[in-house]
Amino acid sequence: MHIIRPKIEKSILVAISLPGEKEVTENSVKELALLANTLEIEVVDTIIQSRMKIHNVHYVGQGMLEKLKQLVEELEIQTIICDDELTPSQQKNIQKELKNCKILDRSSLILDIFKDHAKTKEAKTQVDLARMEYMLPRLTRKWTHLERQKGGIDMRGGPGETQIEMDRRLIRNQIKKLKSELKKIALQSKTQKKHRSQHFNVAIVGYTNAGKSTLMNVLTFAKIAVEDKLFKTLDTTIRQCEIDKSHVIFLSDTVGFIKKLPHQLVASFRSTLKEVESADLLLKVIDVSDPNFLQHIKTIDDELKEFKIPEKNFINVYNKVDMVSNKLNMKMIKKRLSDGIFISAKRDLGIEKLLLEIKEKMDLNSHQRTIRISNKNGKANSAIYQFAKILDQKVEDEFTEYKVNMRDTMFEKFSKTYNISVVINNNLDQR
Repeated sequence: MHIIRPKIEKSILVAISLPGEKEVTENSVKELALLANTLEIEVVDTIIQSRMKIHNVHYVGQGMLEKLKQLVEELEIQTIICDDELTPSQQKNIQKELKNCKILDRSSLILDIFKDHAKTKEAKTQVDLARMEYMLPRLTRKWTHLERQKGGIDMRGGPGETQIEMDRRLIRNQIKKLKSELKKIALQSKTQKKHRSQHFNVAIVGYTNAGKSTLMNVLTFAKIAVEDKLFKTLDTTIRQCEIDKSHVIFLSDTVGFIKKLPHQLVASFRSTLKEVESADLLLKVIDVSDPNFLQHIKTIDDELKEFKIPEKNFINVYNKVDMVSNKLNMKMIKKRLSDGIFISAKRDLGIEKLLLEIKEKMDLNSHQRTIRISNKNGKANSAIYQFAKILDQKVEDEFTEYKVNMRDTMFEKFSKTYNISVVINNNLDQR
């Protein structure tokens, strides 16, 4: 369900700080405030309660719940936003105590932002699926409005079937339908991916709002809309980038990561991150002007593992160097991070060095090979010019012999796509 909000909506942010996690919690709440601002929700107050563990029934303790009741009345609060994902029972119990307030958690907030920012059919379908899976265990009698969404689905209830049972059945049917639609969309994009597999594919990944879209614009003149908002980019944008005539890449800009990403979104956006899975190189973009950039690096790596993305060749791209407060801080950051390229995508600083690094990665494991292709195989004879740099070629009666400079990854793609097996490498080994 997408919550329709008034133009100005007052909220209180609530978080639990567990032992030894004070700083982590404070940073998480700051991020929660940014998420609220993205939806134009006004944050009136923030409450962080230190506890040994999260309260099983009300998330916060009973005393804090009484304090919240008073604040809601005094400050005319419409929404309480909790920094963790609430269990269905926690949400229900808090709602009983704070009757005139909407109770949101971090997951529902992120899902609402995704709903607002989804543009393409694939993104909308993925977000709808995530929202339905989030809603299913949280259904109560108030969800009877779902009946309006049933469309062509047969919703006739059996004997004694309650409204809530019908709503649950409706959502399960919707989930099944959305999963089927995502499979169709994935099949439609297979042809496009097959064409791109002939090239060196680079995927931009990073924390939300790290400057990925700005970098994409600089490298490819893509003209992607850039705003200082979390999760502005949801749909994967793919553009060709010609570094020089022998180094052409396909560059993809993917959805940003964030701490505590709802597991429903992890599941539904798996198809979007197939671009990352099939990439030859990852550009990990990190905003070094953010005080929490080390935590962001950990989150990126953790999320890639969560999405089961295999280990890949990558370049750390440390962005927004122009926004670091002073030279001393920048010197300390560079001393700590000696494994990447420092840039400002907005100011076009360090871009040439980044392109040079990409070229070096492309040429890694590049070898001279002699490839013989049957003259009857017209597609392979045509495609080899896209896969390799041709150094020499000789046409025989039955085959054409190409002497090429070709990267191992590109040869694997080429031989698999066009069933090429007769190859002599630079050591004259037969494969």
